[in-house]
Amino acid sequence: MILKKDAGIKPPASTSGSLIEQSRLVNEKDFKTRLVNLITRWEFILFVLLIFESVVFANLSPFFLDAFNLLNTTFNFSEKAILALPMIFVILSGDIDISVAAIMALCSFSMGHAAALGASPAELVLIGVAVGAAAGFFNGILITGLGIPAIAVTLASQSLFRGISQAVLGDRAYTSYPEGFGVLGQGYLGNTMIPLQLVFLVILAVIMGFVLHKTTYGRKLYAIGNSASAARFSGIPVDRIRLINFVLNGLFAGIAAVLLTSRIGSTRPNIALGYELEAITLVVLGGVAITGGKGNIVGVFLAVFLLGYLKFGMGLLNLSAKVMVIVTGILLVTAVLIPAVIENVRARNKLSRQRKGR
Repeated sequence: MILKKDAGIKPPASTSGSLIEQSRLVNEKDFKTRLVNLITRWEFILFVLLIFESVVFANLSPFFLDAFNLLNTTFNFSEKAILALPMIFVILSGDIDISVAAIMALCSFSMGHAAALGASPAELVLIGVAVGAAAGFFNGILITGLGIPAIAVTLASQSLFRGISQAVLGDRAYTSYPEGFGVLGQGYLGNTMIPLQLVFLVILAVIMGFVLHKTTYGRKLYAIGNSASAARFSGIPVDRIRLINFVLNGLFAGIAAVLLTSRIGSTRPNIALGYELEAITLVVLGGVAITGGKGNIVGVFLAVFLLGYLKFGMGLLNLSAKVMVIVTGILLVTAVLIPAVIENVRARNKLSRQRKGR
């Protein structure tokens, strides 16, 4: 008997068509899921709001989209944005720091006093950054070493740090700074229209973003924010990382103080008043959960420009400061509510799919 070579078994045409249709439906479902996930991401929403805001103000004022104006207005929010960068780490870990503006005041006071004694620009920068880091270490060691809640410690140190400059200066001000010191806060990159402050902000944001998203330190921050107890059982040095976060917060407050003092050329006890709330607003508006464990650098960076250009646009329209505060408050409430609503919708959809799968 002669056996014919098997050329392969082909499925029936109806079965083949059914498999192709199922594959198409799966791919279509995956695409819709990815699309929904994209448009419900808070970073995407912030980006859309930024574009919408730009279109609205461009139609209301011919000066809004001027390149020089857009770059120049970054002087008004770069220092606050620099404060917000390490605040991401602090809030991600479940802590809070409301003393950063007072640390800026202390750093500026220290630089002003040193300038009066004849310090050079380089020495002033070192003094400002060192005092900021020391103040942050003071906060961190009280919080982690004594177990006192961060809100209590930073509320007390806020009064202490600003009180020092108020007690010494009173109604006076330091206004004599050495030549060349003003370049840091007022200068531009070469012959371009790009402010040096914006350059510093971008560099620091890239560094902090890399640490947060590409290193084990960043992963530990998320773990601590989700559950500090579980992180401790996993071998993560929770208190050491929290201490580093507060030192970074003080260090960046020192950098912001250097830039702000350089920009305005003077030091008064009320310098940077209210900056701590604006920095926290930027972090929360950027999608970082105030309870910790969730958020990223991209959302905060978008929030910086969204809020900064919003105030710039309202300023061009001669809107009052009260209106700006109301609009900022609405944005902040929105930033808290929308992610919560999105999470609830996702949870319900997931539960619904699980029930259908049964």
